[in-house]
Amino acid sequence: MLNIFDQSASKFCNQVSRRNFIKVGALGLGGLSLPQVLKAKKQSGKSSSHKSIIMIYLPGGPPHQDMYDLKTDAPAEVRGEFKPISTNVPDIRICEHLPGLARIADKCVFVNSLVGSVGQHASFQCMTGHNSVNQPAGGWPELGSALSHLKGNPRAISPAYVNLSPRMQHTPYNFGKNSFLGMAHTPFNPNGEMKGDMTLNGITLDRLHDRKSLLNSFDQFRRDADSSGAMQGLDSFNEQAFGVLTSGGLVEALDLSKEDSAIRERYGKGTEKKQGDAAPRLNEQFLLARRLVEAGARVVTLSYSFWDWHSSNFKRAKENFPDFDQAITALIEDLHQRGMAEDTTVIAWGEFGRTPMINKQGGRDHWPRVCNALLAGGGMKTGQVIGTTDRLGGEAKDRPVHFQEVFATLYHNMGIDVQQLTLPDHAGRPQYLVDSGYLPLAEVI
Repeated sequence: MLNIFDQSASKFCNQVSRRNFIKVGALGLGGLSLPQVLKAKKQSGKSSSHKSIIMIYLPGGPPHQDMYDLKTDAPAEVRGEFKPISTNVPDIRICEHLPGLARIADKCVFVNSLVGSVGQHASFQCMTGHNSVNQPAGGWPELGSALSHLKGNPRAISPAYVNLSPRMQHTPYNFGKNSFLGMAHTPFNPNGEMKGDMTLNGITLDRLHDRKSLLNSFDQFRRDADSSGAMQGLDSFNEQAFGVLTSGGLVEALDLSKEDSAIRERYGKGTEKKQGDAAPRLNEQFLLARRLVEAGARVVTLSYSFWDWHSSNFKRAKENFPDFDQAITALIEDLHQRGMAEDTTVIAWGEFGRTPMINKQGGRDHWPRVCNALLAGGGMKTGQVIGTTDRLGGEAKDRPVHFQEVFATLYHNMGIDVQQLTLPDHAGRPQYLVDSGYLPLAEVI
């Protein structure tokens, strides 16, 4: 924690003296310290090439057979009411309520045979690639934490790992937890419970959108600190952390008012209302993710809506698919138009699939035997479907793809060989990033 004291006698409007210390550390869930992140980056000695990942978690488990793998020849109680539409890639057909993705299917990889789900209503497997049972001491790190340790952040503007997800009512959906890599690699969460710890002259992350006031406070804070000599006593990492917060780079990335209005309209709005016991359907988070990657983040994660539809599956799909389609399509197109797609991998997935059989409430229940994932960017060979399921969409038929194969691919896209690189656990033992035998998807590399 970096504490800077302001010696001026003035007070804030709430009569708290400005002499009260100003906190610049503990930015994320669990107490992330930017000095720790920067120190970890220097100690790792890794390349500063800016490859990145945007991971979109769909909490609850989306209906795989209603999205990219419709079963038109199945009985009515299985196939449902949606029709497939053609895409811009011959022989790839997806749901009629995903017209944006249909238009850019050549930029996507549809994994329709994802297996290995542990069947838990939790984000853990999507975030780490591992089972939560029999973890090493301290716990498996999330993808963002591992890459923060291995790669650091390429420029001192944004933390390496940023989690945009709000606190969700169903606790296992939440991520951003500590691991055997330590607090230095937990994510910065602008929406987290610890956001009150980031305070500069009384300006908290709640006021990030009040850009003029925020930047004025940053400018005054820097002048006060420089004139008082307070900066002279800081080690280089605290000084870098101070620079991140006062440079305006992080503020710029989080300030959507600086984005072109036409681009914001392309992403759409969604809704700020939390869905079920999960997250809002907030399209602007996709845009924030792109801006944070531009600012230097290695990994940006977000949670989108609520997908545990045990009832009214098709009604809820009609509410969710169009917003999701607009946001994910805008993100993928935006990355291509900005020349970022080669170095930025996008993945959208949930913890499991849904039952082939539609239940009496018009919903689909939990089905961990097969699910799906959408991949884009990252220099991958796109415009393809990987894997098929049987006639009812209940079992992987051709080319089952394991969760850990997807993680191996994500690491590969970041320039990491999962057969060679390891992470040190609490006991100093090397831990491989994925289990033995799991390699990147040959179809996309």
